[in-house]
Amino acid sequence: MSKDFLGMKTYYVYILECSDASYYVGVTSCLTKRLFEHNKGINILAYTYKRRPVALKWYSEFTDVNLAIEKEKQLKGWSRRKKKALIDKDWEKLIRFSKNHSEVGSGE
Repeated sequence: MSKDFLGMKTYYVYILECSDASYYVGVTSCLTKRLFEHNKGINILAYTYKRRPVALKWYSEFTDVNLAIEKEKQLKGWSRRKKKALIDKDWEKLIRFSKNHSEVGSGE
């Protein structure tokens, strides 16, 4: 488990891009170990197993595991284009894609 300079545990919410261009969202307390595990293919039933290699595209750090889990759930509910806007740090698109589809349409 990672610890910052104050001795607090650190948790990571992350987005991976899989070899089939899909995104995978997860949460972990050790990002480097978890990325290794995804690429090694430890769990044959895992979403990423048949989609290797995977690449880390985005992550955020949390000191509260509950906030990290909440963020993971939120991101899992996002559309692909909204995740891509976050990865690309395209704040304008992120805001636009956060609005109701009836207001902005479904196209990019």
